[in-house]
Parts: sequence; structure tokens; C-alpha cells
Amino acid sequence: MNDRSLNPQEELGVLIKATQSILHQRMDEALRPLGLSVPQYACLQALHDTPGITGSELARRAFVSRQAMNVLLQGLERRGLVERSDDPGPRRERATSLSTTAAALVGQARGEVAAVVSTMTSDLTGRDLTRLLALLATCRDSLLEV
Repeated sequence: MNDRSLNPQEELGVLIKATQSILHQRMDEALRPLGLSVPQYACLQALHDTPGITGSELARRAFVSRQAMNVLLQGLERRGLVERSDDPGPRRERATSLSTTAAALVGQARGEVAAVVSTMTSDLTGRDLTRLLALLATCRDSLLEV
């Protein structure tokens, strides 16, 4: 996309959004055979990487509302992928952990997502990728400071 009627800042915003949308679509296609959506994968990955994480933080990492995360967790619990305590903890949140089945699934899903990201970055050199990561982190951090 190279619409010359946009200034560089506008063009960057459009390009980031378009890239995010296509990345999400490709991740969804890769995860679907595993029976996972992108938010479910993000949730399972966060639980794997950060045991004891709160539901609020899970929601932030999966880019969904707390209410949507609760529904998502209920579905994962029904499938036997997460286990939730019966007793509410701090702020009335129930502790959630991965089941052993989910731990293996997360490993498989990570491989699928890594393949999608590898395709996305295949035309970048290692130096380009390092620079892109730094630039995007700077953009993100600037928005967090607002």
C-alpha cells in the first residue's frame, strides 16, 4: 500500500494495522488445525510463560476484555486445556493453570506461529530484523508514555 495522499505518519499507521490484520489471519489459519484461535493461543502461551498470571493480565496479553477472557477460559476449561481453582483469590479471580495436555499443545502452536512469523520476515536480513524490533519497541513505548 503506497497511497501518496497520506503523510508518512498516516502511512505508517495504515501499514502497521494492515500488517497486524494479515498476521492475525495467517496465525488463525495456522492455529485452526490445532483447534485454537489466536486469543486462545495467546492465553495458553501467557499461562505457560507466566504461571500464576492474573485474568486481567491474561486479557491484556490476548488483547481481549476481561469479560471475553472469562468466556475464553471457560471454553478452554471445558476442553481440558486449563484448570481453574474453585476458590477465588485476590480480587475474586480464580487461579488458572495449564493442563498437561495444553503444555504439549502450546509447544506445537508456538512452532506454527513461528513459521508464520518466519514467512513474514523472510526477506529481512538479521540486521534489518533487529532494527525493526528496536523501532517498533520505540513506537510502542512512546505510546505507553502518553
